[in-house]
Amino acid sequence: MKLHMLGVNGPFPASGGATSGYLLEAEGRVLGFDFGSGVLSRLTAVYPPEELDALFLSHWHFDHTCDLLPLIYRLESAGKHLTVYGPEDSASAIRKIVSQASCFTLEEVRPGDVISFAAPAPEGEKAAAASPVTVRVGPARHPVPGVGFLVRAEGRSFGYTGDTNTLPELKDFYRGCDLLLADGLFPGEDWGEQKPHLSAALAAELARDAGARRLVLTHLNPVYDPARLLAEARPLFRETALAEAGRVLTL
Repeated sequence: MKLHMLGVNGPFPASGGATSGYLLEAEGRVLGFDFGSGVLSRLTAVYPPEELDALFLSHWHFDHTCDLLPLIYRLESAGKHLTVYGPEDSASAIRKIVSQASCFTLEEVRPGDVISFAAPAPEGEKAAAASPVTVRVGPARHPVPGVGFLVRAEGRSFGYTGDTNTLPELKDFYRGCDLLLADGLFPGEDWGEQKPHLSAALAAELARDAGARRLVLTHLNPVYDPARLLAEARPLFRETALAEAGRVLTL
């Protein structure tokens, strides 16, 4: 599997940056995870957006979804269609637009759901019977309905928390994952139990307690020095790195 980090900021981009958006290549499938501001142009530099196999949304806040709006024009101009998986949120204006756009099929997901993708068959051959890429939907705690995801393929696993604060179920859901991409927005002194995000230290504790192999801190708020977040996380979980737009990680 290969993870392309397209946008890593939140809730607004740094200068020249982009908010949440990631691309995962696995067993010949190409899956998107979130689609915030600036992500469409960055994705286009890596992969044709109209060729995505599916797009998974952790929740419907603007910094995770707003580039879906210009994506409509891109898909329509190419005569293409995309299935979007996301949680139910009747209050979201963007969700309403996506549900009405003919280029999208919107599939509601909730914790416990599993979506499977068979490996693409070589040209001229029948489709593979197995479904080697599975996406499990997990819990999250945020002010709006949200979910996380765990992808298994090629004998590896990739976890993405989306936006979340502490939740007891998280460590079991991400148990043993090879790479955990986690919301670690706050330094410790600014975190609170009712805040909408984890702190960097809590993200590190989650990775440690879940037995993850690697942790990448994301949803980096330009207000905070990322080096400070890394310094708080690494004593708790050594294999911690910061998300970096344009970086590609191999699992």
